[in-house]
Amino acid sequence: MNAMTGTEPASSQARSFRDRDSKSASEIKNLLRSGNREEARNRFEEIINTHQSRITRIAYYYLRDPMEVDEAVQDTFLKAFVHLPKFRDELHFELWLSRIAVNGCLDRLKAKTRRRRWTLASNEQTDKLINQEPTREPSAEQRLLAGERRDQLLAAVEQLPKRQRTIVILNQLEGYSAKEVAGMLNLAETTVRVHLFRAIRSLKRLLQSLESDASL
Repeated sequence: MNAMTGTEPASSQARSFRDRDSKSASEIKNLLRSGNREEARNRFEEIINTHQSRITRIAYYYLRDPMEVDEAVQDTFLKAFVHLPKFRDELHFELWLSRIAVNGCLDRLKAKTRRRRWTLASNEQTDKLINQEPTREPSAEQRLLAGERRDQLLAAVEQLPKRQRTIVILNQLEGYSAKEVAGMLNLAETTVRVHLFRAIRSLKRLLQSLESDASL
C-alpha cells in the first residue's frame, strides 16, 4: 500500500482482482459439482459482464468481422462454462479464459478457405467494447504502437506469423506480461521475448512499407 495515498499500487490491485476472479470461478465450479446449475449460471453471468470487453477486443484483433467476433465471444464463454469443472484452482481464471479465446479465434482462422481482408467493425456496441482501454500501464513498445494509425497497425499485425501475432496481441495490445503470455501459450518466457523482439522489429518495417504505399 502507498504510504502517502493509502492506496494499493496498480499491480497489487490487478493481483487482488485476479485472486477474487479466480475465487469466484472456483465457487462456480463447486456449484456445478453439487448440481446447482441454476445458481452457477447466475454467478457466471457476473463473470461474463466482467470480461466481455476484454474478450471482445481479443476476438476483434484476430477476426475483424462483427458477426465473427460476436460468435467467437459467445463460444468463448460457452466453452469456459462447459469446461469450468476442469479449471485448476491455482490458476488465474483471467489467463485461462484468455487462452480459450485465443485458441477459438485461431481455430476460426484455420477454418477459413481464403485470407480475408480486415475491415473496421461497424457494430456500435462492438466498437464501444473494443475502444475501451486496457487497465494495465502501457509499456514503451505499447506507447510506440499506440502512436501509429490503428488501421495500419492492425493490417501490419495481420501479416505477422501466427505465433508472433498472438504474442503481440496478448502482450502489446492487451497488456499481459511475457510470463503470463508464456503460461497461456505453453512456451518458455525467453521464447516469448524472442518472438516479441522479432515481431516488433517486423512491425516497424511493415508500418514503414504501409505508410510508403499510402503516400503514393
